[in-house]
Amino acid sequence: MDEQKVINELLTLCADVDVIRETMATKDDVRSMQGTLEDIVTIVKRLDQERIFTLEWVKRIEADVNKIKLVLKIA
Repeated sequence: MDEQKVINELLTLCADVDVIRETMATKDDVRSMQGTLEDIVTIVKRLDQERIFTLEWVKRIEADVNKIKLVLKIA
């Protein structure tokens, strides 16, 4: 009877080890995720800079349009 308990416990432990292996990230996995996240951050930074420059460009155009309206007396 004791042998059966040991065998059952070993089988349970082996199943637990398999689950841990399936869910465990390797160093390469972490490096890959880190590289992907760094790429995403770079893209987001560029988009934010583009947004700021575009906003300023629109402000300049609006100012020019307002000046033109004044000259044409349609404002």
